[in-house]
Amino acid sequence: MFNRIHHIGVAVSNLDDAVRRYEEELGFHLEGREKVESEEVEVAIFQVGESRIELLQSTQPDGIISRFIEKRGEGIHHLAVEVEDIERELTELKARGSPVLDEIPRIGAGGCKVAFIHPKGASGVLLELIEGSR
Repeated sequence: MFNRIHHIGVAVSNLDDAVRRYEEELGFHLEGREKVESEEVEVAIFQVGESRIELLQSTQPDGIISRFIEKRGEGIHHLAVEVEDIERELTELKARGSPVLDEIPRIGAGGCKVAFIHPKGASGVLLELIEGSR
């Protein structure tokens, strides 16, 4: 079912400041940055072993990440797990009663297929399924 933790998404209000902090103060190495228009975010990617930390800044004042920060502050937004066949996993999760937010996968960062499971189905954690990785 789940292959590995692909990444942890962290909501930040200022991506440049957060990248500087992660590089200079924490010692992480920036792998790259990317705008994901469909999600209204800019992402900075840090590889950590076989997983990643993705810093997420909203590109819209009323975007999902902006609303998240307004309500909860900066911090962990979601946990992403890699799957081999996202359509199959969505079908199986729905059959077991998991509250899926995406009936059909969409394209996320790096051109990967993604879909989200509502936090109610994962003890308060927004869970992202991701197929295909860099």
